Amino acid sequence: MAKAGKGKTRRGQKTAVPEPAPIKPFLKGRLGQIAVLLVVGFLAMIGYWISQSPMDKPPAPPAAAIGGPFTLVDHQGRPVTEDYFKGRLMLVYFGYTFCPDVCPTALTDMGDALGILGAAADKVTPVFITVDPDRDTPEHMKEYLKFFHPRMIGLTGTPEQTAAALKAYKVHAAKAPVEGGDAGDYLMDHTSIIYLMGPDGAYKTHFSHGAGAEDMAKGIRKFL
Repeated sequence: MAKAGKGKTRRGQKTAVPEPAPIKPFLKGRLGQIAVLLVVGFLAMIGYWISQSPMDKPPAPPAAAIGGPFTLVDHQGRPVTEDYFKGRLMLVYFGYTFCPDVCPTALTDMGDALGILGAAADKVTPVFITVDPDRDTPEHMKEYLKFFHPRMIGLTGTPEQTAAALKAYKVHAAKAPVEGGDAGDYLMDHTSIIYLMGPDGAYKTHFSHGAGAEDMAKGIRKFL
């Protein structure tokens, strides 16, 4: 009888399965980096989608409205409302005739800015609204404005009327008694900002105190 060959597997004996070759450390590190990048990119994409969703995005806060209706009296004693200025740019400053320095400087800068603009300044009306209606009568404002631009319009009114205009333009004003003076001797603490309003009465821009005529003219020219 022929004997079984040595190369044949006996019944019940398991065939050895070769183990897979180990992954090289370099390849392991590269695969790990790729996996991390993919996860980070996926999470970033989800974050972007969420940020762009209108349901999750809070509405932008509304801009503060500057300007609005008013009923005042000009330095000629004529009733004036905001409609009088429609169709023209309006350069507006709130101050008072007894102001020692800040107001004269602002009004002078306004006039100088219009001078720099030349013929284009005809599209701009300079306006001076008092914060001191108790003393700034139309007659007094008329005399005061002779020192500034010839087209400047002075506006005053009752305390209630001027208070409404101040509120519309977000202007603060308060009496500041002079030390050692009598009851009628006072200054006015007030916001010193020059507003540029559009032909439709809407706010365009503003100039802080000390901006100067050159910068003011440059800012106005953008809207001419």
